[in-house]
This record gives sequence, structure tokens and C-alpha cells, in this order.
Amino acid sequence: MTYDVHIIGGGMAGSEAAWQLARRGCKVRLSEMRGGGDSTPAHQGTGLAELVCSNSFRSDDHENNAVGLLHYEMRALDSLLMGAAEIAKVPAGSALAVDRDVFSAEVERRLGELPNLDVVRERIDTLPAAGLTIVATGPLTAASLAESIGKATGESSLAFFDAIAPIVHHDTIDMDVAWRAARWDKGGKDYINCPLNREQYLAFHQGLLDGEKTEFREWEANTPYFEGCMPIEVMAGRGIDTLRFGPMKPVGLDNPHWATPEHPNGRWPYAVVQLRQDNKLGTLWNMVGFQTKLKHAEQVRLFRSIPGLENAEFARLGGLHRNTFLNSPLLLDRQLRLKSAPHIRFAGQVTGCEGYVESAAVGLLAGLMAATELAGQSWTAPPRTTALGALLSHITGDAEAESYQPMNVNFGLFPPVDDAVKKKQRKAAYTTRAKADLAAWLG
Repeated sequence: MTYDVHIIGGGMAGSEAAWQLARRGCKVRLSEMRGGGDSTPAHQGTGLAELVCSNSFRSDDHENNAVGLLHYEMRALDSLLMGAAEIAKVPAGSALAVDRDVFSAEVERRLGELPNLDVVRERIDTLPAAGLTIVATGPLTAASLAESIGKATGESSLAFFDAIAPIVHHDTIDMDVAWRAARWDKGGKDYINCPLNREQYLAFHQGLLDGEKTEFREWEANTPYFEGCMPIEVMAGRGIDTLRFGPMKPVGLDNPHWATPEHPNGRWPYAVVQLRQDNKLGTLWNMVGFQTKLKHAEQVRLFRSIPGLENAEFARLGGLHRNTFLNSPLLLDRQLRLKSAPHIRFAGQVTGCEGYVESAAVGLLAGLMAATELAGQSWTAPPRTTALGALLSHITGDAEAESYQPMNVNFGLFPPVDDAVKKKQRKAAYTTRAKADLAAWLG
């Protein structure tokens, strides 16, 4: 087959871009190195769109949350990954979380049904010299291709560390100590909560500080963390109460095991560890916000000191990997094309967006841009008042190139709403405006 577009990378962005192009009749070659004899330090298998860190796509609230709004907009554009997520969905309160294996299998199934799309298990070592190309190799781009990208851009890649949270077998959690509930009872009883009193919390906090950590290599020593995926022990080092105002926040969680005649619903713990369902069967639960670079033996010892997890067995322990991304505001044009080689587009986390949904969204846009170009039509970007438009604008020029860092979608990227709108109503105002402007853009 002669291909119209070559996509390099079968993760979230590459899979979404391939879907958008092939559904519009374009002939696509999707190259994925996993399954062809290569892998990355973080991936476990060879499936397309494998979820490496959390199994959550975060909030699905499209009326009050920027990432939920991004979900809404992607669904309006027939997103492959939003469709697969619906099939693979597991309980997670107001969040959208999925069974990793079901999700990846559904992505592969849908792409496999497209006759004009070929998935080839191969490693691409250099940027193609010609032909429409979308590079969606993610934050773990193979060294040879990363070197080729560096030569093409004339810029040293920026880098940061991304840490992975542990996963616990459900039947090893002591439910006589832990209990199921969502904060403020919103969304049902979708989380397992492990309570800590003050003494237990202080001991755990000190254990995080004292625990043996993964040693950095010399070339990694000065690489910064991404604030949205910071190892828990790094957060602990920022202050004694940092965790209690972050991932171990106890607010809105009444522990029924601590009920008294005076407080029949129970009392809030001093701190809490939450676990979220990780697969459809409910047999695996991940420790929310517990990304870590502690050595494995330290993780087992310390996490088993948490009430309810004394006998925990871990399906996966935490880990750490190095992520790389482009200085996109400097290097890419408004259509995600490399300014020095405009036949090449970049998509996904390699552009400096952060998060599964954001990565897929940028892949979706790259696919639409390439399809429009192949049709000989002019591209009109989604309005900046939409989540898609705000994210795209940030990546392709609105961010400061000198201080560019990975970014999740958030309302801070949107043009402000009228100052007359009351603070409590602003999120709704952002989403109402975005939906109207998206509808107008779609025609």
C-alpha cells in the first residue's frame, strides 16, 4: 500500500491520529516499536494505547472541569479513545477510569477494522526526509529517533521525571480497617480509604523521608519533576503537612469504623490513603497520588505500615522514568508542524502536553490537520475558548518558550470570561461558552 501519512508511535496520540485519518479515507501506516523486539523502561506489554501510569482519565464533569470539557469535545469529534474508554470504564466516582487491558484491546480492535490502516511493528530511527509524517512517540522516544529529532530541531530536548503509582490486589486489603466511600459521598462508594491517626501519619511521613530511593544516573541528576505527577516522597520533603493537603487529604471522609453515639457516621482521620479501582473485575486497586521513586523493598515495607494494607500484595510497585519533550512554542507552528521541516507534525506528550487525555486530544488535532491538508483545504483551528483550542494554542505559541514545562488542560489556558461573572459560576461560564463555540466551529 502507498501511504498518505506515516504515523510514528502507537500510544494515545498516535492511535487517535490514525483513527481520525483512516476514518476520513486516508491511507495510513502506523509504526509502533513495541511488539517488534523493542520496548521502553515503563511499558509492560505491546498493546496500542497502553496506559503506563494511572488508569484514570481524571474528571468526566464537562460542566465544571476543564479535562471533563475536553472529554466532551473529543466525543463530539468521534474520538477513538473516548469511545474505547466507555467500553472499558470502571467505577471511579465523577472521574473516568478504565480497565487498562480492556481499553488497549478495544483500541486495537477498532483500528484493526480499518482497511486503509496498517499497523507495523517496527522501530523508526530517523525522521523521514519526505512525506506527511506525524511523530507521536511520547515521552519515552527511543534514543536513536530522539537524536534525529535533536538534529532537526537544533535544540536540546527538555526532560522531566514521571513516577508510577503502585497497584494492590483487592483481596489483600483489610476491609475491617479500610472502608469504601467517595469524598463527601459524591459518586458512590468508589474509593477504598485507609485511615491514619496523627502518630501513624508522622511515622509514615518520616519513613518517606528516610526510605532508600532510586539512584539517579549522572545525566538525570538535574532533571526536574512535573508538578502534576510528583513522587510522594518529594511532596513529603516540602513540609510535614503537604501530604495532608494533597493526596492524603482526609476532608469529607467519615470513617464508619470510628463511629460513636455522638458521631454515628464516624470521624475524619488525621490523614487517609485512597485506592481507586484499576480493572473491571475490581481485583486491582491503585494507590491514588502515590507515585514514587522509593526502591521496591522500601515500598513494600513502608506501604504495609498503612492501616488496612498490613498484608497487602502488590501487582505492581512504583517506578520512575525519564520523559522528554520539545520546546514546542519555539519549534512548532500553529498546525503542530516542525518549522524547519513542515512535512513533519508532532503530537502527544512529546509536544509538552501532559496527561492521557491531553495527549490523545493533540493526536486527534494532528490527524484532523493532516486530513485537511491532504484534502487540499484550509485548516481552521478550534476556537481558543474551547478546551481543544486552548490546549493547542498553549503548545504552539501562547506559552513562554523560555520557561516551557508540561501542562495539563486547565481553565487558566482559556481566555477569561466576563469579570462580572461571580467566582463560583466561572467554571460553568467557561464550559457553556466552550460548548457554544465548539458547536459553531463544527457547523
